[in-house]
Amino acid sequence: IMKKKILILSASTGGGHNRAARAIEEELSKLDIDCEIIDSLKFVSKMVDKVISTGYEKSALYTPKAYGQMYKISDTDIVRKGMDKNLILKYMTSRLEKLLKEKRPDGVIGTHPFPVMALSKLKEKKEMHIPLYSVITDYTIHSAHIAKEVDGYIVGDEYVKSLLEYNDVATDKIYTYGIPIEKRFLDPVDSLAFKNDLGLNDKFTVLLMGGSFGAGNITEVLKDLISIKENIQIIIVCGRNTSLLLKVTKFIKTHSVNEKEIIVMGFTEKMNALMSISDCIITKPGGLTTTECILKEVPMIVPFYIPGQEKENLDFLLNNGLAVKPEKNLNLEVIIKTFIADQSKLERIKASMRYCKKEDSAKKIALLLEEKTKNI
Repeated sequence: IMKKKILILSASTGGGHNRAARAIEEELSKLDIDCEIIDSLKFVSKMVDKVISTGYEKSALYTPKAYGQMYKISDTDIVRKGMDKNLILKYMTSRLEKLLKEKRPDGVIGTHPFPVMALSKLKEKKEMHIPLYSVITDYTIHSAHIAKEVDGYIVGDEYVKSLLEYNDVATDKIYTYGIPIEKRFLDPVDSLAFKNDLGLNDKFTVLLMGGSFGAGNITEVLKDLISIKENIQIIIVCGRNTSLLLKVTKFIKTHSVNEKEIIVMGFTEKMNALMSISDCIITKPGGLTTTECILKEVPMIVPFYIPGQEKENLDFLLNNGLAVKPEKNLNLEVIIKTFIADQSKLERIKASMRYCKKEDSAKKIALLLEEKTKNI
């Protein structure tokens, strides 16, 4: 028997789409299904990738407000109706059609809306006849997610399911499996040993990070954290943003950091262990980061976000008791102080996370794809 083959189409706008893709790949290969992850934007053309991915990175970092506006504007019917005329999408559709002819997969799953939208066009024109699935990696939807010919949507929560239904997607096409996370992320960690390795003490630990690009005003937050009287230790992860790493290191050198243990690192493969030893995390609410925090039950404090889907992720977190957002009167210092003084505040958030978490998402997705490509 020929091995089944599944294409996973991702994109490098933010770290999440690729991480979700890798999680699905890992589970598919366990089922002895051939799979290949294709960064659809890079594949379509270097230029398109530059415009969209770098555009996302730059606009998200430097002009988040404008990115938010663009996100809003693109989330309207005008854009949907204009997609046929959209040259990038047209080009993407023809490139992906070539790819399908060359790879001849039995099914396709996308972790980014653009390639899914392009393939839906091919299915509409009857130029593609295999199952097409879409993984929504945020706790909200964008009209770009909804495409006629998608056979199934994998979503992170029942709220997102209701949102799709509200936008006329058939109930039997929606699977609330959760957002897929790589298995190793949930490996048990010996917290005390890991703290020792890092040279940290066994005391209240705050993890501060700004997403894969290190967006968010980390030094502002650090200023607030340093002024906390309580005895805390801080781990700062700057991601792939080297200028942020320099900025933070410099900031710590120039400010009298009264004996607080502060560890600064760039990109790290140890996020699982770092989350395991942290009492709370200060982060922006990207879809994958949010999912990892929920699965690891690390209470979130969200002082910054990129307008657009992250703002909607934050709404989801706040509405479900999974995060706290600093406000003028309830500043970061007051929140951390309260967390230390009253552990039940943290416990309550963890309990909400236990209710919300969806385990084995990637495995369920892999089994679904196996099932749906069985008779092809």
